Amino acid sequence: MLTERLAASEEIKQVIALDERRGECDAAQWHILDVRDPAIAEKLRGADVVVHLALDLDLDSDPAARTAYNVRGTQTVLTAAAAAGVHRVVLCTSAMVYGALPDNELPLSEDAELRATAEATGVGDLLEIERLARRAPRAHPGLNVTVVRPAVLVGGGTDTALTRYFESPRLLVVAGSRPAWQFCHVEDLCSALEHAVLEKVDGELAVGCDGWLEQEEIEELSGIRRMELPSAVALGAAARLHRIGLTPSPAGDLAYTMYPWVVSGSRLHDAGWRPRWTNEEVLAELLEEVAGRHTVAGRRLGRKDATAAGAAGATVALLGAAAVVRRARKARRRI
Repeated sequence: MLTERLAASEEIKQVIALDERRGECDAAQWHILDVRDPAIAEKLRGADVVVHLALDLDLDSDPAARTAYNVRGTQTVLTAAAAAGVHRVVLCTSAMVYGALPDNELPLSEDAELRATAEATGVGDLLEIERLARRAPRAHPGLNVTVVRPAVLVGGGTDTALTRYFESPRLLVVAGSRPAWQFCHVEDLCSALEHAVLEKVDGELAVGCDGWLEQEEIEELSGIRRMELPSAVALGAAARLHRIGLTPSPAGDLAYTMYPWVVSGSRLHDAGWRPRWTNEEVLAELLEEVAGRHTVAGRRLGRKDATAAGAAGATVALLGAAAVVRRARKARRRI
């Protein structure tokens, strides 16, 4: 989507696309290689701006392999870009790097402290990429780095712990939490990236729909009822289910459904950028995309599993499994 958008721009002379397989945009000049291959430097020679989007945030990826790909890939691109004389690199992380915390301001400014921890899926990789972005201009004078941080990304088949939240038969709500939902459609992300490529804005950029939705609005718009659990039960069960391999999502993912991490996007707005999508519109598209899927605690169920377990029953069964494991371990300790 971004390749086609940049190739169609009258302000861009040529688009060189690097990937492990050829894409569908015939207007771009394609090179097939691994982003971690140092040979990438030669392919970048003559380019003015590099946009690096090769990230693996798949829930089912091996965590060690995922980190090796994400971090090593970013290191290679930054080093290769500097060696090739590129003057700007645009990276994409996530607004998750701000952390989801009960005392977060609504909304957060781009300059807010990055208070996330590595406890959620892929966030440790994103924080390391942010660190590399800050260090690169010092290590390579003349190289500018722009970082784009989208809110909950939706569209184009995006599959994350946060999009799977809406595949559940009940929306898990942790008692006493204060969720605030802000989405970012991939089309708006692409237009924000184009702004960065054309040097209409730089620095750290947050991107998302204007405003946010409260949990009650989410439930009303989606028609999905909540299942409220005490914090200790929800977090404890999530940790145990992940530890024994029943779910792909670590307990840290839950924080992003409990507390706000809404961003203002003020720098893009000051540069004249506006989102085309509203939170309500993106949520509607997300619900269409996930229709027919069944996920419990981040684990996607097959149709047969979902039918056999029933809607709320599947959730109770997984939480019960965690409780059984805990009781069994206590019993073993008493022997």
